[in-house]
Amino acid sequence: MHLEHIGLIGNCQCSALVAANGDVTWCCLPRFDSPPAFGALLDPDAGHFQIAPANGGTGQQRYLENTNVLETTFSTPDGRFRVLDFAPRFSIHQRSFRPTKLVRIVEPLEGTPRLRVVCDPILGWDKRRPAVELGSNHIDFLGFPATVRLTTDIPLSYVGGPAFALSERRHLVLAFGAPVEEPLKPLCDRLLRETVDYWVRWVKQCNIPPLFQKEVIRSALALKLHCFEDTGAIVASMTTSIPESPGSGRTWDYRYCWLRDAYYVLGAFELLGHFEEREQFLHYLLTVASAVADLDLAPLYRVDASSDVPEIICPSWAGYEGYGPVRIGNAAAQQVQNDIFGELVLSLAPLFMDERFRPDQTPTTLALMTRLARKAIAVADRPDAGIWEYRAPTTGPQTFSVLMSWAAADRMRAVAERHAPHLVAEFAEAADRLRREIMDRAWNPALGTFASTYDGDALDASVLQAVTLRLVAPDDWRAGATIDVLRGVLEDDGWMYRYKRDDDFGAPAIPFVICTFWLIEALARTGRGDEARALLQRVAAQLPPLGLMSEDFDPHERRFWGNFPQAYSHVGLIRAAFAASPGWHEVV
Repeated sequence: MHLEHIGLIGNCQCSALVAANGDVTWCCLPRFDSPPAFGALLDPDAGHFQIAPANGGTGQQRYLENTNVLETTFSTPDGRFRVLDFAPRFSIHQRSFRPTKLVRIVEPLEGTPRLRVVCDPILGWDKRRPAVELGSNHIDFLGFPATVRLTTDIPLSYVGGPAFALSERRHLVLAFGAPVEEPLKPLCDRLLRETVDYWVRWVKQCNIPPLFQKEVIRSALALKLHCFEDTGAIVASMTTSIPESPGSGRTWDYRYCWLRDAYYVLGAFELLGHFEEREQFLHYLLTVASAVADLDLAPLYRVDASSDVPEIICPSWAGYEGYGPVRIGNAAAQQVQNDIFGELVLSLAPLFMDERFRPDQTPTTLALMTRLARKAIAVADRPDAGIWEYRAPTTGPQTFSVLMSWAAADRMRAVAERHAPHLVAEFAEAADRLRREIMDRAWNPALGTFASTYDGDALDASVLQAVTLRLVAPDDWRAGATIDVLRGVLEDDGWMYRYKRDDDFGAPAIPFVICTFWLIEALARTGRGDEARALLQRVAAQLPPLGLMSEDFDPHERRFWGNFPQAYSHVGLIRAAFAASPGWHEVV
C-alpha cells in the first residue's frame, strides 16, 4: 500500500497507521519506539488488523473535519459501510486521558455489505504469533508484557473466520493494559464524541495563516501526534526503515526524539500558538542533560530519555515493498552532531524573551541555556556528522553546524541583555566572530552562494537557513544569490534536493521534502512573496488526499518515500505557510 493511501491515528501515547484497504498496517505498543504489534507495512507476514469488504478492495479515506479521527468508506456490490478509527484522547479530571487503546467502529451506510475482520498481531521483531484465549466477547493475545485484549460485539466466530453481513453498527477496542470492563457500545460512542470534541477544540485554539489553512491544520494535527506526552519527547516519525527511495538502502529507524527535530517542531507549535509542548519538552531536556557530563549529548534519545539505541538489521523482514534492510535502532545516536547545541538554545530562547513564560524563566533553565550556548561555541570549528548524519568521516567544519553555533551565541546575547547583563560581552564577541568566520570561509564567491563546508564548493539546501535565521539580512544580495544558485542546481519540478553529491550510499535519487519548504520560507523572507506563494500552491496541489507527508518525494512518480509521517516535513509546511501568507490584518 503506497504511503499516499495510509492515514495516521494516535493520542500522544500510542499511534497506528491505517491503510485504505482497512488494515492497521503498523502499530507499536505500548509506545512509539516499542516493538511492532502490527507490522505488515514492512512485511506481509508481520501481522495486521483488518476490517475490509469480503472480496477485498480499497476505500476512500478522510479525516473527520479538524480531528485525528480517520474515516474509511467502502463500496461493495452488497452495500456501503464505513470504519471510524481513532485512539481516544480528551481531558478528564483536569488530566489528559490517553489510554493505550485503538477503537474501530464499523457502521453500515447502505444495503447489507459483507465484510471480513482479522486481528493478527505479532510479538515484536521475531514475528511470533501470540497464543490466543477466547472469552465471551473478547480475545486475549498472550505473551505481550501486558494484557492485550480485543473486545468486540462482533461474534468471535467471525473474527479471523468467514465473511459476515453487517446489519448494524459494531465496535472493536484493542487495549494494551487495562481492558474494557464496561458496556461496549456506549463506551465507544462516548470515546468517539469526546475525542472529536477534543480535537475540534484544539484546532480552534491554533493560530493559522489566511492562506493554506487546511494544509496547516492537518500538519498541526499530525505534529501533535508525534509528541509523547508522558515524558515530553517529540519523535521524528512513527516508522522505521521505509526507504528514502526505491533500492537506495537508506532505511533508518526514526521512532526516536532527535534534539534537532524537536527544535523545529517547537518553533512550529509557537507559530500555531500552542506552548504546552515546549514546557513538556523542557522537562524532557532537563532529564537528558542532567544524565551526561559536560553536555556531551547524543543526537537522539528514546522517548524515555535513554540513549541505548544500537542499530540492528532484521534479515527476516522483507522491507517496505520488498526494499530492505529493516533496521531497529539508529547508529546516529553515536555520532557527533555539533549543530544540536545551537538548536537547543533556539528552543529555550523564547522562554526568556516572552513575558508570558516568566514562571519558566528559572535560574536552572537559564544556567542550562548558558551551558548549551558555550558548548555550541566551543565545538563550532570541529568536524561532525552534521544535519544529514553522514556515516563516512568528514573533514572541516560544516556550514550548517557553525551556523547553529552562531545562532546560539546570537540568541544567548539577546537573552543575556534581559536576564544576565554580565554575560552580554561574552556572547556578543562570540556571535560577531562566528559570523565573520562564516562569511569569510563558507561564502564561495566563484559559485555566488554559501557552500556546505568551509572552503568548499559543494551545494547544500541547509544553507538556506542562513536567511531564515538572519545571519544575512533579507536585503543582503548574498541572500538572494544563495537562493537562486541553489534553485538552479537542486530544484526538480518545484521540489528541492538536500544535495546531489555522492555520500555513503551514492547520490540521493529524489528531493527531500523539508528543503522545498525551506526554499519557500527563504523566498518569503527576502521579499519574494509572490514566488513563495506560487511554489507553495504548486506543492500543496501534489499532497495526497489525507495531507500527510513523509521525508522524500518523487515529483515525477508523484510518490512519497521515507519514514511516515515525517515531523520535519509538516514543520516545514507550517513555517512556509506562515511566511508566505499575508497577515490577517491584510485580508480582513
